[in-house]
Amino acid sequence: MRQQPGAKLAGFFDSSPERAANVASELGVRGFTSLPALLDVIDAAVVVVPTQAHYDVAREALERGIHLLIEKPITATLDQADALLRLAGTRNAILQIGHVERFNRAVRAAMPYFEAPRFVESERLAPYKARSRDVAVVLDLLIHDIDLVHAVVRDRISGVKAVGVGVLNELDMANSWLEFQGGAVANIKASRVSRDASRKLRLFQQNGYFSLDLGAGTGEFYRLRADVDRAELAKSEQSIEKFVERVKLKAPEGEPLKLEHESFLAAIRGESPVVVTGQDGRDALAVALRIVDEINASLPRLRDASPTRAIGRA
Repeated sequence: MRQQPGAKLAGFFDSSPERAANVASELGVRGFTSLPALLDVIDAAVVVVPTQAHYDVAREALERGIHLLIEKPITATLDQADALLRLAGTRNAILQIGHVERFNRAVRAAMPYFEAPRFVESERLAPYKARSRDVAVVLDLLIHDIDLVHAVVRDRISGVKAVGVGVLNELDMANSWLEFQGGAVANIKASRVSRDASRKLRLFQQNGYFSLDLGAGTGEFYRLRADVDRAELAKSEQSIEKFVERVKLKAPEGEPLKLEHESFLAAIRGESPVVVTGQDGRDALAVALRIVDEINASLPRLRDASPTRAIGRA
C-alpha cells in the first residue's frame, strides 16, 4: 500500500505486541498500540484480521466514516454483513471486499468475451496452512469461486447442493453444485489438504469454451469461426480444428493484490466504481453459508450409512 502514488501509509495495529514490534522493525512501519489510536489518524484502512474479528474492527472504523477494504469473507454472519452495509451507507464510506481473484490476469483477459455462460466448473486446491483454521474451507477458499461465478454468470443462485469432509479440521474439502435462476449451473470444489496448489476455471457458453489457469494467470478461448456455415459443419467430416478458433487470452501484467489496492484508492477518490462491493461480499457469504448448511445437513446421513450399506447402494 505504501507504494501506491498519492497514498501515505500511516501504520498498522496488531493485537500481538511482540508481532507488531517485529513487523515495525522489519518493514520500517509505525505500529500503533491500539486500534483507536490508529483510527484517529487515517482516512482508509485494510482489514486483515481473522474472520471472527472482521465485524468488530470494521464497525469501529466505519462509525468514524473510514473507508474500508475488508479481506474475504466480509464477516462471519449475514447479520453482521448487513449491519456493516447499513453503517457504510449512513457514513458515506467506501466498502470494498478482498475477493482478489477478480483481479487475476486470466479473469481480466476473459471478461470481455463472456456472454452468459451456461456451465462453470472450478477447482481450487491448496496445501494445508494452519493460519486458515478459524474458518471452514468454504469460507477460506471456495468463496473465491462463489464470487467469481456470481460475477461471470450475473444471475442469482436459486439452488445449492453440496458435500464436504474434514481431514485435519472440521471441514477441509467441499464440492458444491449451484443452480441459477436463469438455468445456468456451476460445479465448484475446493481442498486445503492437497499436495500441490492448483486453481482452474472452465466455462461453457453458446459460442465457445474457456479454459483458465488462475494460478498461472493464463487462459484460452475456443470459439466457432465467424465464417463457418453451421449447416455445412453438420455434414463435414473434417477435424474440429478446421472450424474452431483458438484465442489466447491476454491482459496487462499486474500483481492482483496491487491492482486490488489501486482500485480501492481509485474508488475512494471517485475515479472509478468499487470493483467488489460490500453487497458482492454479502452475496458470496450468503451462498457460502448455504453450502456449509447443506454439508452439515448431509453429515448425519453419511454417518448413519455403514460401509456395507454404502457399497450395496453403489
